[in-house]
Amino acid sequence: MSEAELVRGPAHTVHVELGATFAPFGGWEMPVSYSGVVAEHKAVRESVGVFDVSHLGKAVVSGPGAAQFVDATLTNDLGRIRPGKAQYTLCCTESGGVVDDLIAYHVSDEEVFLVPNAANTAAVVAALATQAPAGVTVADRHRDFGVLAVQGPGSRAVVESLGLPADMEYMAFADATWRGAPVRVCRTGYTGEHGYELIPAWSDTEALLRALVDQVRGVGGQVAGLGARDTLRTEMGYPLHGHELSLDISPLQARCGWAVGWKKEQFWGKDALVAEKTAGPARVLRGVKALDRGVLRPGLTVTHDGKSIGTTTSGTFSPSLGVGIALALLDSSAEVTPGDTVEVDVRGRALACEIVAPPFVSVNTK
Repeated sequence: MSEAELVRGPAHTVHVELGATFAPFGGWEMPVSYSGVVAEHKAVRESVGVFDVSHLGKAVVSGPGAAQFVDATLTNDLGRIRPGKAQYTLCCTESGGVVDDLIAYHVSDEEVFLVPNAANTAAVVAALATQAPAGVTVADRHRDFGVLAVQGPGSRAVVESLGLPADMEYMAFADATWRGAPVRVCRTGYTGEHGYELIPAWSDTEALLRALVDQVRGVGGQVAGLGARDTLRTEMGYPLHGHELSLDISPLQARCGWAVGWKKEQFWGKDALVAEKTAGPARVLRGVKALDRGVLRPGLTVTHDGKSIGTTTSGTFSPSLGVGIALALLDSSAEVTPGDTVEVDVRGRALACEIVAPPFVSVNTK
């Protein structure tokens, strides 16, 4: 995709003014960094950061029985949460592969708001629309809404400073107004820190982002880009579709079996996933942490006792730990457990690494 074909978000002008560097991601021109990935990462862990993630997809499933329909298709048990709560879930194929992972917002029995990944929105919408019963509509609202993430220990104070509701439990959401315009405030995020995602109308996103930037900088926080978002989520062991989840990587292999409603009567891919669960997945996601200097990247071979046992799926330098870390799909038959040492081939050099059960750092979402 050429630069001219990349989609720009509703607040692109703000990012240019802030001096962001840009890169293509999921068909969008995304701000990667402003003051440096490490500084932005540490601001989120220690203070507060604000991200523009309006590239994320948005879709609305509505009509009589909409929630029941979503529950019968996506993996997680939507019946376990009440209206006003959100849930991590997956859209799978009948063979158990993952079309996408997404957040489902249970608005009512007749409306579910979905936030899939940018590049997969059309596929998710198409899959749902094809199977939707009479009276249920599935609308792609990708460019009708923006998404702004306020993440870090100081996130609640920032959200409240704009007069928005912030006193809610993790994975809850509330509809509010800001300067007379509607905005959905969600206690969700992708960093492992206490945080919020604000969903305004596309046309209101730029003004809301400017207000958030002022508040975040006023308390010593940072505007953060895609680079810090990736290092933060990797430290948490959170999967990224196309890396830890894909049509070839099942929820069980990615250790996302907790997001599957195994007792539900039906969902797409249930038979295949139940069979895989019974047999045990052939490979499973683990963390690896470098024991010597070296930056880990995706696609590196992991060996143990001279034998290849898997491949890294994501890798980066951890600003919190000061070492290289990675997520890797390792053969279940490999006799390695947390604390064991393996080797990762980094440009022909065998880098000693420790097996870790993610997350690499403590989770502070609640």
